[in-house]
Amino acid sequence: MIVLYTVDCPKCKVLEKKLESNGIEFEKCYDVDKMLELGFKQSPQLQVNDKIMNFNEAIKWINERG
Repeated sequence: MIVLYTVDCPKCKVLEKKLESNGIEFEKCYDVDKMLELGFKQSPQLQVNDKIMNFNEAIKWINERG
């Protein structure tokens, strides 16, 4: 399961487009309270199963899949 935690900032939109262009299915979560509960200090964050990745880690993960 892949979840993109987003607030629709420019970086969030870049990551979303990167996921879409690589054909990766994901859900979006806009719940800021949940993000804070999970300890996120910035967005976007990408959750792949139990792994949480920041923007740079997520881009690297997507690129490695391609």
